[in-house]
This record gives sequence, structure tokens and C-alpha cells, in this order.
Amino acid sequence: MARRTGRPSYQLDKADVGHRRTVRFAAVAGVIALVTALLGGLIGYQLGRPDATEATIASIKQADAKRDAQQIVELIETARGVRDQVAPVLAAIKTETAAGRAPDPARARQWQGVMRQAAEPFADPPSGTTATNVARGGLRGAVQQASLAVDAYALAAGVPAAQRAALLDVTARQAAEAATIWSVAATQLDQISVDSGQGHQHVFLDTDPHEGALTPDGAAEGTGG
Repeated sequence: MARRTGRPSYQLDKADVGHRRTVRFAAVAGVIALVTALLGGLIGYQLGRPDATEATIASIKQADAKRDAQQIVELIETARGVRDQVAPVLAAIKTETAAGRAPDPARARQWQGVMRQAAEPFADPPSGTTATNVARGGLRGAVQQASLAVDAYALAAGVPAAQRAALLDVTARQAAEAATIWSVAATQLDQISVDSGQGHQHVFLDTDPHEGALTPDGAAEGTGG
């Protein structure tokens, strides 16, 4: 029995041969495209993936931002409490020195106690970012200046009347300077509060803008964060 064989290649239909070649070319092209895509993705992943050092730096930055945000919240609360202590003293000094009344030694001692309490939160400050440290340092400087004003008032209580006027003038100027320093620190605190997402926080003293102190920007509390 004769073995069956296919038609010789020269007898194959040319269209059929062309179709098979097209299919093979398409298959090969698809494989090449797939391999190229996989290689490109792998190379892109390797290039875009942060190395261990970059990942560590990013983690440190994230931790610092979280720590600073917490410090800002705590500093705002501290500033509000200290303001409530210092503001009445500075206002009373302004009234007393403007009236030219003789200083009261008992009142001076009371104010000195208030200033010592106001300075306590700044005795051992934590380390934060530069912006937060500036705000904290400004508040501390304002309290120190207010303490000097109170000390000058206390000295005026123990000197003859002829020398009292000069000391009371120094007292008034130091109190005004304390209010100005506080306003600068409060402005800085307001800015870092906004930057950290807490919104505007206006921890200012009630001062006369004509005396040189900065004033709140007018934005509503908590907005802008």
C-alpha cells in the first residue's frame, strides 16, 4: 500500500504559505513585545525603587515632622497659659507707670512670683525644628524681658522719690519691649501652626499697635491649615 504524503511544497497554495508566515511573524513579535515590556518594567522598578539610605532618610523626615507637629500643639497650649499669667502684669505696669503712682512693694513681690511661674515651662525646652525653636525662644525672651520690668518696678519701690521717676520710666519701656517681643514670637507661632496643619492660632497680648507690637492677621482661628 502506498504511503500517503502531502503535496510537494511547490504545489502548496501561495496564499496558505503567506498566512502561516504572517501568523509566525505575529507570534514572534508578540513575544518580543512582551519580553521588552517585562524588562522595561523591571528596569524601571529597579531605578525608581529607593535604596536603603533613601528609605531611612524618608523615615527620619516623617518622624521629625510628626514630632514637630506635636511640639507645636504643646507650645500653643503653653503660650496660652503663659500669656494669661503675663498679660495682666504688663497691663498693670503700664497703668501704674502712666499714673505715676508710688510702686507697691507687696504687689512687686507678687508679680515676681508670677514671672517665676511663667518662666518654668521654658526652663528645659525640647529640641525641635529651627522654626519651632525660634517661636519658643521668642516667647521665653518675652517672659525674661517682662521679668526685668517687674524687677525694675520692685527697685523703684525702694528708692527715694527723686529717683523713682527714672526707674518707672525704665519699667514702662521694658514692659513695652516685652510685649513687642511676645508679638513677634506669637506671629512666628501662628505661621508654624498653619504650616503644620493646625490652622491659625493667635496667642497675642492685648497691646496698642502704635507701640510697635505686631498684631494678629485677622484670619479666623483654626483656618488656613
